[in-house]
Amino acid sequence: MQHHPNTSTSPSRPVHGGIKEAELRALGLSMEDCLDFSASVSPLGPPDGVQQAIAAVDLAAYPDPHCLALTETIAAHHAADGITTDSVIVGNGSTEIIHLLTRACLGQDAATNAAALLLTPTYGEYDGAVRIAGGRVLTLTATRYCSSFSWDTSIAAEMIAAERPALAFVCNPNNPTGALMSRVDLAALADSVAAIGGLLVVDEAYINLSDRHAEANVVDIAAQHGSVVALRSMTKDYALTALRLGYAIAAPPVIARLQTLQPDWSVNGLAQAAGMVALADDRYLERARRAVAESRDCVIERLEALGIRCYPTAANFVLAQVGDAAALRDQLARQGLFVRDCTSFGLPDCIRIGLRPVADCIRLTDAIAALVHTDQTF
Repeated sequence: MQHHPNTSTSPSRPVHGGIKEAELRALGLSMEDCLDFSASVSPLGPPDGVQQAIAAVDLAAYPDPHCLALTETIAAHHAADGITTDSVIVGNGSTEIIHLLTRACLGQDAATNAAALLLTPTYGEYDGAVRIAGGRVLTLTATRYCSSFSWDTSIAAEMIAAERPALAFVCNPNNPTGALMSRVDLAALADSVAAIGGLLVVDEAYINLSDRHAEANVVDIAAQHGSVVALRSMTKDYALTALRLGYAIAAPPVIARLQTLQPDWSVNGLAQAAGMVALADDRYLERARRAVAESRDCVIERLEALGIRCYPTAANFVLAQVGDAAALRDQLARQGLFVRDCTSFGLPDCIRIGLRPVADCIRLTDAIAALVHTDQTF
């Protein structure tokens, strides 16, 4: 387990998945030629009715800056957890809300030397948002055992007590490792953060697509615990990637503070309409979880047959240890198959594979097998 305060505040842009137009041009490819495994979204595509809802939006009308109808729909969706509209904020993807949180807690109005604790390796936008806001970055890095990644939450609690961070970020299931932290451990961290007057931000971007979603989500805790923020990504849950849509659930005073910092109209009318239709489809997420499980089993079985280690995952992606991740990623990209090189996460020997439909997963693993069998160096 590695942990240390990192006092650098120089802003830098995080690395993200997704196919970039500049690289396609350099490779002489078009988007139609490619399969994107570098981003992790629902393999089913958007729910039925989303396209029709988008087509019906009046493009000449301003969207509701308060996202009232969608906020009400989200609150109703979580009614069993005691969520009301004043506990919800909708964002231009959950990433916008991450930046609102760092501005609120680490920005000009925050305490001097405000810091954020990141449980790493993890999503790079936390680090980027903290630095842009002028905060200090503290890290606790998971131990990589032979079969999984894990954090010692007792050490995390000690760091929180000693360093007194204004924010602590946990991605659950974690990106890129797929590791899942239990509700018991999350509740203990929430208590540690509450004791020093901070906020625990639990990013549940991948929880809805996990077959273990019921055992770890903290939406109900966020509704009751004044020091917990739960983030959700409808971009990933419902494959609304081009629209950018997410939300947070937290105590009303936290939500109110974030709303004062959010620009009007940051969530466009197309996204608002799509989100309401998506949430109305009660069966979609269960079907998506079944599709994820089928593709996950396919990828792991086929890669392990090649001697490639795959780490256990509770998410809709697989972290695979391949040796030279950058080289393999480049070899696959030339074939129009894009995976995520995890060097930016501090894992240069791993790739992350977002789970697409089984036929696509077979095409990818066949391509990897061909490279292995021809002794390609990666």
